[in-house]
Amino acid sequence: MNAGSRASLICTGCKIVWSSTRVVAHERITYLSGLPGPVFLTLEPSQGLRRECVMSLHENFGQPLLTFPDAEKSPLSIRAKALVFIDPRSRRLREEMEQLASRELPVLIRGESGTGKELLARHIHRGSDRSGLFVSVNCGAISPTYADAELFGYAAGAHSGSVSSRAGWFGSANGGTLYLDEIGDLPLPIQVKLLAALENHEVTRVGAHQPSPVDVRLVAATSIDLAQAVAAGKFHERLYHYLSEGKLDLPALREQPGNILPLAEYFVGIYSQRLSLPVQLISEDAQRTLEAHSWPGNTRELENVIHFALLVSSGDEIRAEDINLPDIATPLTLIERQAKLLVSNGDREQLSALRQLLETVTSQLEQSPA
Repeated sequence: MNAGSRASLICTGCKIVWSSTRVVAHERITYLSGLPGPVFLTLEPSQGLRRECVMSLHENFGQPLLTFPDAEKSPLSIRAKALVFIDPRSRRLREEMEQLASRELPVLIRGESGTGKELLARHIHRGSDRSGLFVSVNCGAISPTYADAELFGYAAGAHSGSVSSRAGWFGSANGGTLYLDEIGDLPLPIQVKLLAALENHEVTRVGAHQPSPVDVRLVAATSIDLAQAVAAGKFHERLYHYLSEGKLDLPALREQPGNILPLAEYFVGIYSQRLSLPVQLISEDAQRTLEAHSWPGNTRELENVIHFALLVSSGDEIRAEDINLPDIATPLTLIERQAKLLVSNGDREQLSALRQLLETVTSQLEQSPA
């Protein structure tokens, strides 16, 4: 990591307790565990500031560092429980996220399952001036039959058994942020009504005769290409353009090799405390195994792998044989992953050494008999 750059981590559902006072090599994040609400932590990579940070930990052991002002009260589980911004691509994402957070634009987050889209959306809400709630809705879990009532609410007597009115998700998010996960799963008629509600700042509940004013900022997420869905007639074109005012692409974990080990070390700290185990180091061979994997399940898969590794490991470190992965990386995959890591870190010396090694191996292969 270059001098003057910043490494950051967002976590949720944890209290800041430093189970290890060391700052991990290569400016990685020291183990965290436990604070009821998201934590935004920044570590400065320069040697002087790093020592100052460690001294501060000794002086204020167990005290929170730079947390959000209010605890997260939502019972909804965040699928990916941490995001790090160490890899250059993710650092650019953080800058874009912070720029969008303070604006009133709608935001569309695109990323694979398990990358942390909801956590990113929550941080956008935290960085805004909105005093209302952050309301999270999984569109794939909404029944098409009741989608209208779930989103926009219903009036008393609108259907059998409805003796009182209900505000719906829009009403609950009034003054705050409505997060729609997998927005592409909404039926087209509901997409039309959603766009009207956002543009007119009002909703008409099922069974009601008059609209109700609402002030909602929409943050939506998708794991599919909505532009292709528009072309296929499966997503409303005007709604897509409305959402595209603010777009964030959350890269897959395999596209951010510099984030793999910091996330792994974070989960080691979290699960060591939950399992009442000593905090273990990740051995070099285990690190190489983690960096070589493609992580189709992204951060969520990495969390599960580290949890399992702690359960089966013995001694004071996690070894490669403790890493339970569905496929074993080939040497070629390992070289490719290592090259990407060196490029992301700007390590010219090691890149030059790797290039010379590959040239030597290629020359030997060309000279060897078929």
